[in-house]
Amino acid sequence: MSSPRIVAVEPGSPAARAGLRAGDEIRAIDGEVPRDVIRWQILTSDAEVELAIDRDGERFDAVVHKADGEPLGADVHAAVFDKVQTCDNHCEFCFIHQLPKGMRRSLYLKDDDYRLSFLYGNFTTLTRFTELDLERVITERLSPLHVSIHAADPDIRADILKNRRGAVSLRWLRELLDADIEIHGQVVVCPGLNDGDVLDDTLAGVLERFPELASVCVVPLGISQFNKQARMRAHTVAEAQRVVDIVDSWQETFLATVGHRMVFAGDEYYLLAERPFPPAEVYGDFPMHEDGIGMARTLELEFHDPSSEPTGTQSGFFAWVDGAPADGYRAPRQDSPAMAVAGATTATPVSLSPRRDAPIGVLTGTLGAPILEPLVAASGNADARVIPVPNDFFGGNIGVSGLMVGEDLSRVLADEPEGHRYLLPDVCLSRGVFLDGTRPEDLPRAVEVIPTDGAALRRALEFAR
Repeated sequence: MSSPRIVAVEPGSPAARAGLRAGDEIRAIDGEVPRDVIRWQILTSDAEVELAIDRDGERFDAVVHKADGEPLGADVHAAVFDKVQTCDNHCEFCFIHQLPKGMRRSLYLKDDDYRLSFLYGNFTTLTRFTELDLERVITERLSPLHVSIHAADPDIRADILKNRRGAVSLRWLRELLDADIEIHGQVVVCPGLNDGDVLDDTLAGVLERFPELASVCVVPLGISQFNKQARMRAHTVAEAQRVVDIVDSWQETFLATVGHRMVFAGDEYYLLAERPFPPAEVYGDFPMHEDGIGMARTLELEFHDPSSEPTGTQSGFFAWVDGAPADGYRAPRQDSPAMAVAGATTATPVSLSPRRDAPIGVLTGTLGAPILEPLVAASGNADARVIPVPNDFFGGNIGVSGLMVGEDLSRVLADEPEGHRYLLPDVCLSRGVFLDGTRPEDLPRAVEVIPTDGAALRRALEFAR
């Protein structure tokens, strides 16, 4: 187990008054070695905190005194200090297995860690969950968690996960719900495997066995050009329509029996099915916005209603891999100076060009284009346009904005005029870096990185007038 390392100390904070410095290794807090940032927050919450410190090979103790509720004021290097619980499933749709070679090493680590589920919204299958994990979740009230269900039938679930423990690991879901832990579920639908009647049966199983779930998102699998699994393929229009019909039907059943709709289809399904998105009120308080549920309607609301609060960046599949720890208990939704967290010294720049008269190009994935085009048209800015960026880097059916990379953006921008303003959503950046390791400054045209929400887009377009 590695020790937490301090990367920044806030001037004037209790940590600064106690003499802590960036680079200090914290060997123990009140005699305990914290495993992760969750435990770090708990241990440093007292008014008096005793620290065992290692500084450049010299060991000494320090006592931090702070007012009740005052933060320590020291940021640490990671969210998890011991080893991340890796995934021992072999799901054929797993996107980690579909990555090209040569990307940064951290992207290839598969996790199935309940702590990252709590901190970052990652989905866990619970196949590596233990009694000790259950005890900690309940004792420390690590809620909400996010659980991959995929199928209610034990044999089908085990087949999808390619892990015999998948047939029984949902027993932990029942234990967590019995302990009043808030759980959001997920079903990744693979055509011919767990769609159609199997999906119908899964939602019936949710109602029968797990009616306390806060929500369930139903999302299509992503297929990159590097997928080698013969059973994995993209949905047809008819298959996507069937999924939407099943979800719509079960929403009414859940509403009548448990008082809320519970299950939602991902926005991508409505695009694939060539169906309009449901009205905003169907999503309630948008409980799974981070998982691509109701993002289009959220963007609309934020864009048209100046009083609406922006929801921030969708965290994305690889949100945690670069080691940025969580802001308190929950991870930040976007890198920005106002939301900087431990180690986030390279926050994504968010700025607007001083030029107001230049035409604007709004960069987005191919799936985002039909959502943004009516908003840009409604802005009244005749010199603004949407620029779809085909994802040749991943290929397949990948078209979400969060997976745009510098290589594809460079190809598209090279054909665009100089002197225009180009708006780039920050969702495709992790601490200022694209997934392919390039940066905005490497692009052939200057871009303005803006928060991925409707309010930011509206302000950027209004700024031009």
